[in-house]
Amino acid sequence: MNSVAFYLLLLLLISVATPPSTTATTIGVTYSTPPSISPSSATLSPDRIAAQVVSMKIPAVRLLDSNPSMIRAFAYTNVSVFLSVPNPLVPLLASNRSLAMRWCYRHVLPFYPRTKITIISVGNDVVSYSPDVSPFLLRAMQNVHLSLADLRIYKISVSTTFSFFNVVPTAFPPSSAQFQEPTGEVIIRPILQFLERTNSSFLINLFPYNMYRSSFSIPIGFALFEEGPFNFRDDLTTGVRYRNLFDMMVDAVISSMAVMGHENLPVIVAETGWPSSGIDAGEVDATLLYSEMFLKALLAHLRSGGGTPLRKEGVAEVYVFELVEKEAKQGVRNWGLLHHNMTSKYSFEFSDGGKGRRFVEVLVGFFVEVVMLCLLM
Repeated sequence: MNSVAFYLLLLLLISVATPPSTTATTIGVTYSTPPSISPSSATLSPDRIAAQVVSMKIPAVRLLDSNPSMIRAFAYTNVSVFLSVPNPLVPLLASNRSLAMRWCYRHVLPFYPRTKITIISVGNDVVSYSPDVSPFLLRAMQNVHLSLADLRIYKISVSTTFSFFNVVPTAFPPSSAQFQEPTGEVIIRPILQFLERTNSSFLINLFPYNMYRSSFSIPIGFALFEEGPFNFRDDLTTGVRYRNLFDMMVDAVISSMAVMGHENLPVIVAETGWPSSGIDAGEVDATLLYSEMFLKALLAHLRSGGGTPLRKEGVAEVYVFELVEKEAKQGVRNWGLLHHNMTSKYSFEFSDGGKGRRFVEVLVGFFVEVVMLCLLM
């Protein structure tokens, strides 16, 4: 075998073995413990939920109520765990540093690092939950962050979660988006400064379903990632063409942060999804078919690593709402990937099971054998 052919084969091997520069978004799910009076509460034990997440090869989970038993169940699973501080606790943690320390003692210290806790959201959509609580947000976040530092825990970031619908009044065009005032200046700007200083991420609940329902001008195909002659929107200011509603909403968030000088902060979509049933008969687009179409297309889009027009690396993480649906009853939207009896609702696999990685491994193995054979010739 001549040296030129050998080096060509070697270069080909290196190109296959080298990972691409863009990385796919981490895709997780949300979970909240059912009420103790719920019939499913006895069957949905923390260990069973953790085992289900592992079996579905889901790399991250957001625990909306941060039940200590549930946190313990994820020990040694290598699943990233996203904790949440309940909204009613926000003023208490803000006014009393010792209470913030006590919360960390109860929910973090007994489990970390055996449970891979990566982020804590102090409150969830506090702005709409109670305007009276909002002024306490930053102080509560600071107290939790300082409590973790006192415990010599430095790798858990602290943030809070906003709702797109309540803080970004205009999503189109994305380049003109700004945070709702006075919330933007009074609440969000100081929090963005805190996130920048502590290397944390901006957390946002982002539901294209809600945006689609609020505007008759948005085609259903645009919301469901479908290709079509009318399924796009052009931002005339930037010349960018958007082909799905999810990317348009994400870029509206990025533009809103940029107005305040924080365009490079990582963004985590803390909740997203499409309901499989609605509150009433008027929600004609809350169907199992559309829910499956949205989720399947969303997962494929995120795994492609293509990002959004304004952020090529895309969002850092996305959490699908939710793992298990609530008890089936009228007047409640159902979002779960699983029925409350833990059987699957959808025909597709949530995780690709590492198929892309295994394909690369097989391909690399093939080229190694080719090179070895050529060396022996």
